[in-house]
Amino acid sequence: MQVPPFSLDAQLDALGKELDQAVLQVLRSGQYIGGSVIGGFEQAFAAAMGVPHAVGCNSGTDALVLALRGLGIGQGDEVITASFSFFATAEAISAVGATPVFVDVDPTTYLMDLDQIEAAITPATRVLLPVHLFGRPVDMERLCGIAARHGLKVVEDCAQATGASWAGRPVGSWGDVGCFSFFPTKNLGAAGDGGALTCRDGQLAQTLRELAVHGMPRRYLHTALGYNSRLDAIQAAVLAVKLPHLPRWVERRRAIAARYRQLLAGLAGIQLPAAGVAGHSWNQFVVRVPACLGGAKACAGSCTPSADSACFGMPEAGCRDWLKQQLQEAGVSTIIYYPIPIHRQPAFAPLGYGPGSLPVTERLCSEVLSLPIFPELSEAQQQRVIEVLGAVVQPLIAA
Repeated sequence: MQVPPFSLDAQLDALGKELDQAVLQVLRSGQYIGGSVIGGFEQAFAAAMGVPHAVGCNSGTDALVLALRGLGIGQGDEVITASFSFFATAEAISAVGATPVFVDVDPTTYLMDLDQIEAAITPATRVLLPVHLFGRPVDMERLCGIAARHGLKVVEDCAQATGASWAGRPVGSWGDVGCFSFFPTKNLGAAGDGGALTCRDGQLAQTLRELAVHGMPRRYLHTALGYNSRLDAIQAAVLAVKLPHLPRWVERRRAIAARYRQLLAGLAGIQLPAAGVAGHSWNQFVVRVPACLGGAKACAGSCTPSADSACFGMPEAGCRDWLKQQLQEAGVSTIIYYPIPIHRQPAFAPLGYGPGSLPVTERLCSEVLSLPIFPELSEAQQQRVIEVLGAVVQPLIAA
């Protein structure tokens, strides 16, 4: 049995006719940019995220850029964030001329270590940018309290956490702006790229909307240098069909994560993700694999550091990479999020973060492995993942 890390097949089978009708209606309308389909989705998404305003845009990356621009962030400003994230988190900060300042992450939650934030604040700090990684929400009550004490703005990176919440309140509704991605593998995925911003401030929402369309408050009047970053009508139509199913899909992800935790609890050598808070949306189920699962005697010659680890001075990821290959050969596909942290990427070398500067982040990047998880993952498929993982790991632990 082949088990993919993610699949849309069952979702498309279930929603295919409705999606076909929605897309065909847009095609026949001739209005592909702007219009009521986009407006209708924005209103529905804002309501689902617990805010009065949502602005569609081209991608989650653009959402981050627009959020920072909308808050007036630019040259000379600093934005505190996590390095254990997709590159776009920091890329957006640099794209507006600001400087990303990285703090390490908590080894249990994999999220920005809130205990380290205040030590990183300088007179140039303007924004805290938490990442709700893998669907797990950051403690937004505490983070917003830190921001308020220091007069800072908050931009939430919700790209992997649509449908997640903290203290019963959706992510994207806590900070000044929430930034969402509708990449097809996300909890709410489009049929291509797409993104959205959420906020409570009507004037800020209008600024974001204008920046997404060339800084244009009305046709051919440009009051700022903006971007061509619009959510198109076909993607909005697809998302409008899917949005009502989001709560059910998130609950299904939670059930799959709970089953993984239950059935893998006795597998020595593999560290399971911490039990999710109530609002975890489980975009990924990420385990940790130590550098050497069974000790030198058991693994001698079979687990070797990856080329990336050696090249970028990262901790060795021998057994993680070896285990991934063994699972792949048995038909179980996994993904590594992320093999190289942002602060060790060549593009950010000028920032001067050397090896060991963020030790928890660097260790995680050498150990994390994401198991298959998506709402339609069958019990048989999940059982196959569990059986193969046990068959590969247990002999090493017993050796």
